[in-house]
Amino acid sequence: MQSNLTSIFQAIGGIGIFLLGMMIMTEGFKQLTGNRIRMALMQFTNSPTSGAITGMISTMILQSSSATIVAAVGFVGVGMMQFSEALGIIFGANIGTTITGWLVALFGFKFNLTEIAFPLIFLGMVLKLFSKGKLAIIGYSIAGFSLIFVAIGLMQEGMKGFEGVILSDYLPTDSWIGRLELIGLGVIATFITQSSSAGVATTLTLLFAQMISFEQAVALVIGMDIGTTITPLLATIGGSTDVKRTGLSHVIYNLFTGVGAFFLITPYIYLWHTFSPYPLMENTEVALVAFHSLFNILGVLIVLPFTRNFAHLIEKLVPSNDRYLYELDYSLPKKEPKLALLSLQQAIQKTFLASLLYINEQLNETEDKTVELRVLQKSMDELQEYMEKISLIKEGEKEWEQLMALLHGMNHLDRLIDRCEELRDESITLLHSEELLHGTLLLTKQNSTIIELFAQNNFEKALSVSLMATQEISQSLELLRDKIIFNIAKDYMDHYTGVEILNEIKWLKRMNTHIDKVITYYEKALHAGIKENQK
Repeated sequence: MQSNLTSIFQAIGGIGIFLLGMMIMTEGFKQLTGNRIRMALMQFTNSPTSGAITGMISTMILQSSSATIVAAVGFVGVGMMQFSEALGIIFGANIGTTITGWLVALFGFKFNLTEIAFPLIFLGMVLKLFSKGKLAIIGYSIAGFSLIFVAIGLMQEGMKGFEGVILSDYLPTDSWIGRLELIGLGVIATFITQSSSAGVATTLTLLFAQMISFEQAVALVIGMDIGTTITPLLATIGGSTDVKRTGLSHVIYNLFTGVGAFFLITPYIYLWHTFSPYPLMENTEVALVAFHSLFNILGVLIVLPFTRNFAHLIEKLVPSNDRYLYELDYSLPKKEPKLALLSLQQAIQKTFLASLLYINEQLNETEDKTVELRVLQKSMDELQEYMEKISLIKEGEKEWEQLMALLHGMNHLDRLIDRCEELRDESITLLHSEELLHGTLLLTKQNSTIIELFAQNNFEKALSVSLMATQEISQSLELLRDKIIFNIAKDYMDHYTGVEILNEIKWLKRMNTHIDKVITYYEKALHAGIKENQK
């Protein structure tokens, strides 16, 4: 009894150390290559296919499909990637995550790496404690990687205490119903450990110890693959539309591959027995990880040509709440402050363009208006609330310049929307009067040009257009102001009417100034972000 209890604790401890090793290694790799991986995801993801390839490679490097998917969600959220392209990354990440199983199967059981792992852990921690920069991060990653093989050794030792115990006798039998029950157990195991890699490693260890059959192991791994979607799905609660869409698409895709894998079990075993030169029972670990990779690769090959259709389906299932209200992901400021800044930047742009469109629709008296003032006000409130959440960025940090530029831009955007509240029927009528019509037309023309240039991502030209228009409008309004004051003094114009026109001149000048300032600070924020990404 004592021996069995010790073996149980040893096996459980092995699983815990495996999880710890994965966390340390992933964190180290993220620090070492995280920014480069993010840039690669953006640069090389031009289509669902390229997204699948970059998603697979980044997951292999980071050893975490969650890290890859979170980055993809962030890029969609900040408007730097289309939803359909991000789907490709999610598909590829599912293939990339199978590499852990290959490491365990090919090296964890074939070679006794525990003795080598212990000195590597010591070396890694020495580098971590007594080095700085990249060398310290490399040491941290080596320690995490080595812990994985120590964990496998502990799990194997723990299983030895149960020699002669056939665990498969206590699990559901190999039948259609039994396989479904085993898939359910795999889902639960992944939900508890929060890691499909740990579940796959444990399954491989049980299979290597001949405590479960190959058919049972395959069904468990299918369940673990489906189980990886539970945590991201829970994380979408209260999230933005893009976050919810990504979580749902991950679930639907993994369910699809899981169903396909379920019906592949029997044909796969038959084909292995028929065509493989190596007997299945002598290579069960390799056969298991090969099956895991196979059904994920087949899933990508089948779904990839229909990615855009799949994206449209998800968009219909999770529709956007508002055409102009930019949805912000409130989980980003703590997890990914850099992405949070990009998200804020895109939100400011969208709210700004909606404000310009609102001004033009009001001044042109458009019948079918697409922007409401309440939406702009609500959007501004959310921008300010979100800005308060970005508290991880302190003075002197690399992102500080970008943050300051965005704060200045937001201040002018807030005042621009305040001026929008002053647009009433009587003021619009006055702005269309003979005296003010020229200035009004210059403002609406400038707004239309800026909207068009922003749509083309031509921000530098938008700034130059704004500067030129600002000068032209300012000069025109200053001349008009002098003329109105002169007419009031000479009694050529009613005093009340003259003061009303002067107030509208002031309104036009303020609008013009705030528009120019928003663009100026937006471009500063863009340049600050570009400099940061190039480092």
